[in-house]
Amino acid sequence: MFWASYALAALAIMLAWPVPVLLSRAQWPARSPFTAMVLWQAIALAGGLSMIGAMLTWGLEPLGDNLLDGLHGLWRILLNGAPASTLGLVHVFALSAAALLGAHLVFTLLLTYYRILRGRRRHRDMLNLLSNPSADTPATLVIQHPTPVAYCLPGGARSVTVLSDGLLNMLSKDELAAVLTHERAHLAQHHHLLLWAFAAWRAALPWLPTSLLAQRSVNELIEMLADDEALYEVDRSTLVRAVAIVASGTAAPEPGADTARSGQPGPRNAPLLLGSPDVSEPLDTAGRLSRLLTPRPPLPRWQQWAVLCLSLLLLAVPTTLLMAPGLLD
Repeated sequence: MFWASYALAALAIMLAWPVPVLLSRAQWPARSPFTAMVLWQAIALAGGLSMIGAMLTWGLEPLGDNLLDGLHGLWRILLNGAPASTLGLVHVFALSAAALLGAHLVFTLLLTYYRILRGRRRHRDMLNLLSNPSADTPATLVIQHPTPVAYCLPGGARSVTVLSDGLLNMLSKDELAAVLTHERAHLAQHHHLLLWAFAAWRAALPWLPTSLLAQRSVNELIEMLADDEALYEVDRSTLVRAVAIVASGTAAPEPGADTARSGQPGPRNAPLLLGSPDVSEPLDTAGRLSRLLTPRPPLPRWQQWAVLCLSLLLLAVPTTLLMAPGLLD
């Protein structure tokens, strides 16, 4: 396992810095947001597995030729009192670091989930006091506020879409359909689970700049996915107007209208997909509008399959290095 630990460490470094930076700067994810989302998930999972695996294989190297043998040897030492003379100080340190990092990641994941649930519960309690069910749309609450607001609050069978009456007064029937379809796409595709995972990654590794890049990129991708879903219900110009209204707080002009005298945009509202504002990132509305106004052709099918295969390979490599007996030795 000696060389496997070095290979895992090299992979962890690649997935922690250059690969996420390059992906966050790439232009193709806007042409295939689902494919890019799968790749981001693979990078996060493979990166975490490689970081823990590198330290684990280094620490277990004197105890066996593969992970199972090494863990069996460690089990004998811890529970059966077998001699630990083969383990040096550096191996004990590596094993301790792997255990601490793994526990830290799991604890942060659970703590983030608890905070999200607590935030949703408080948010839902406030909505019960300040909102009314929509008379025309099921599973939709309306709050009395002049600022255009639209977001979804996950909760299984209790999931709701929240709109402000200010927004309802600005939207046409088709624009309202676009907003509702967009928000319901977040719920149907369980985007809140993705945001939870990447929010936890950022919370666990705040010193890693790429954790912030990943969270921002995932936020943008889920908005693209929801926009694409809305395009099945309404035409592109209607969706553009709806996005602009929600983002700017003012009614969007009709195509070809004179916008030279338009005032500054009103307040912007970031969607609270998790029901907790502290884990939401401001979204690049200009980028969304640009993507809708100047659509590019989808990524060719063979390129999508190539990215999906790469995602699978990213997960397979650290798993193989951990489990294959003596692969590089």
